[in-house]
Amino acid sequence: MTEQFARTELLLGKEAMDRLQKSHVAVFGIGGVGGYVVEALARSGVGGLDLIDHDKVSLTNINRQIIATLDTVGKDKVDVMKERILSINPDAAVNVSKCFYLPETADLFDLRKYSYVVDAVDTVTAKIELIMRAGKAGVPIISCMGTGNKLEPARLEIADIYQTSVCPLAKVMRRELRKRNVEKLKVLYSKEEPVKNYLSVQGRAVPGSVSFVPPAAGLMIASEVIREIVGGW
Repeated sequence: MTEQFARTELLLGKEAMDRLQKSHVAVFGIGGVGGYVVEALARSGVGGLDLIDHDKVSLTNINRQIIATLDTVGKDKVDVMKERILSINPDAAVNVSKCFYLPETADLFDLRKYSYVVDAVDTVTAKIELIMRAGKAGVPIISCMGTGNKLEPARLEIADIYQTSVCPLAKVMRRELRKRNVEKLKVLYSKEEPVKNYLSVQGRAVPGSVSFVPPAAGLMIASEVIREIVGGW
């Protein structure tokens, strides 16, 4: 293990670090949550990372996304994230897909090759498709519920989807997953009541967001992924 991960190895041990180096994680959605998931996975020594996102960095991303600066506005998010990963760990194997994950594009991804899948996408349709396919592939997945219009990172929790409350997105997901006979799903969600304030962008309601809730969610998700890959601590 290279020296930049030596202090992580003090906590996890060499065997765990070897597991992380050999692992292959896919992160769908490289935004406020997904970007911090990738950051933490890369800094923990995960050796293989696939980044899937169709979007480019915009000015409105700067308040919360780790890859968003005035210098990166207009660039593809996955390209900026890949460059950042390789500046942390040049030995990492990083693949990028400039793709909006939907049922129509799902066949582009063989989920069976992954050690873990992270769902940090925004749309219910994409989430459901990714969750169902991960289940069929027998690959562990963690799904992020809504972090928009939230102000209290301490209200974030990791739980089974059927143990969630308050979160409007989680409510929709519970209903849709029951219809599909999905018995369990690990999610990150918030018990905080969302602030009811939205920005209209091209006729679409966009929630507010801050610099500390999505990153906290991303780091919690990354911690759970790492814990499961190494077999707990």
